[in-house]
Amino acid sequence: MSRNGASLVLVGVNHKTAPIELRERIAIGRDDLAETTRALAAMPGVLECMIVSTCNRVELLAAVDGPAVDPAQFLFQQFAVEKEVLEPHLYEHRDRDAVRHLFRVASSLDSMVVGEPQILGQVKEAFAVARAAGTVSGQLDHLLQSAFAAAKRIRSETQIGSNSVSIASVAVDLARKIFGSLNGRTVFLVGAGKMSELAARHLVQQGAGAILVSNRTQERAERMAEEFHGRVIPFDKLHDVASEADIVITSTGAPHPIFRREHGLGFLHRRRNRPMFFIDIAVPRDVDPAMNKLEGIFVYDIDDLQQVAAAHMEERSRQAVDAETLVDTEVERFHQRKLTVNAAPAIVAMQQKAEEIRMGELQRMHASLGTLSAEQMAAVEALTRGMVNKFLHPHMQAIKRAAREGDSARLDALCEAWSVAAGAAREPERQAVHDTRSPEPIEQAAEKLAALKGHDFSRAINIAESTRPSGPEGGFSGGSPAGRPLSAASESAEPGPTQDHIEARR
Repeated sequence: MSRNGASLVLVGVNHKTAPIELRERIAIGRDDLAETTRALAAMPGVLECMIVSTCNRVELLAAVDGPAVDPAQFLFQQFAVEKEVLEPHLYEHRDRDAVRHLFRVASSLDSMVVGEPQILGQVKEAFAVARAAGTVSGQLDHLLQSAFAAAKRIRSETQIGSNSVSIASVAVDLARKIFGSLNGRTVFLVGAGKMSELAARHLVQQGAGAILVSNRTQERAERMAEEFHGRVIPFDKLHDVASEADIVITSTGAPHPIFRREHGLGFLHRRRNRPMFFIDIAVPRDVDPAMNKLEGIFVYDIDDLQQVAAAHMEERSRQAVDAETLVDTEVERFHQRKLTVNAAPAIVAMQQKAEEIRMGELQRMHASLGTLSAEQMAAVEALTRGMVNKFLHPHMQAIKRAAREGDSARLDALCEAWSVAAGAAREPERQAVHDTRSPEPIEQAAEKLAALKGHDFSRAINIAESTRPSGPEGGFSGGSPAGRPLSAASESAEPGPTQDHIEARR
């Protein structure tokens, strides 16, 4: 269970748990992702959420207000898939296990092709859609930023991404194995998305001949055709021209197959039965499986590519082991930070109480200090802030240590000693940071005060000591800005951050 009583849950299917026939039934197109994410957010008990939907996985990630909330029910209802059909293929991870799974996905350790670079961009895109839809805030925002940092570290500290491969490159490898050489082969790219662009790059490197490009958005097709010196085919003419291609790589995101058996019969007739090769990397599939039954047409879908991808696994296994170790390290780091954040309300309450005492004592000593200039006021502020911060530091560290270690009894005892509740104070995330300057050392502030007032150093220390509260209360790095009258400062004493406060808010 995380802060504010919310827990994390991740539910989904991927290429390892569900066949493509099932994955395509719950696949979510880019145009529908925001609306579907908002629908998940409307589910009772869901506080924050996002959805990752790619050709290899559909995963729901949510912060929920209790263990009884089951996002799997959303999949059954939203896509009208029978529970007994989908449930055996689902996996579910909660809290720490959900964090670890997300980190592995973002780092491409859970991909069909381990080390492929596309998945991180896909997770970032899903996160951006959720933010735009208003379904993520503090908890998932922090989690996803940590996942992106973990993925970046894994790519920079291991060779997991060396000799970069992707689904597109695996598809091209398969075409090369079937044809022997791609030199002079005509290739038809149906769909001008990122995957098609990657496939085009690999095809050109392998010596492919003419490249045809078709896309529902003409402008995108023209851009890709220009980049690869290809020819644009209007989308409504793709069936008329497809028979010119030896290899068709299709990835449109259409909800239904765009190449059916009757199309295949026409292609073979016009090609005089010369073989034709389809690589379907779309989910839902663009090519009707019945096409594969036609003699002379060979269809490979995303699951067929997994067998080719397995050849890449052995050479990357050692790097994957190193990457898994880094994932464990990053998960532990995230967990420790989250526990520290859990202590933030108690720390903020302690700091607020100490600040009230500090300002009250300064107000009480106002007559003894006399009229102070703006510079003198700044020196007094620095002196008192520095003293109480040093006094509070070990106590705040003790609270954070108890939170990290999950010692609720010790945390409660520490809070009780300071007469604050473990869940007290306003949400730390909502408090503004007003002063990021480092507090002036006590000794330097006292020397400045002595010089300004004409007192000796010991006299300045005595003045400062007389403002120190008795008992266990301490101070806070804040107070009125330099030059503000004490009366105004005491009315609006708005604390600024200490290093402990900043760490607690992370």
